[in-house]
Amino acid sequence: MTIELTKEVRADAIASIQRYFEKNMEEPIGNIAAGALLGFFLEEIGPSIYNNAVADAQERLLQRVSELDFEVHEEEFQYWKKYEGSVKRR
Repeated sequence: MTIELTKEVRADAIASIQRYFEKNMEEPIGNIAAGALLGFFLEEIGPSIYNNAVADAQERLLQRVSELDFEVHEEEFQYWKKYEGSVKRR
């Protein structure tokens, strides 16, 4: 699955890469080079991050599903228990 970014997110990511280079590297990076670096990261590293996120979400969902029976469990055959002790037997 290809990881796609919206135009706005892509522009923000490129600007962030350029800022990182300005603050932390000896030479700044241009817009085109930052875009190429972003594309490389998305293609090369993005799937690992994506797969980890999916695994985390799946684990969380499985945990919630396993607790479902405790959260929504209803006791069965409760009708007569309401009346036990309050109604005299013949």
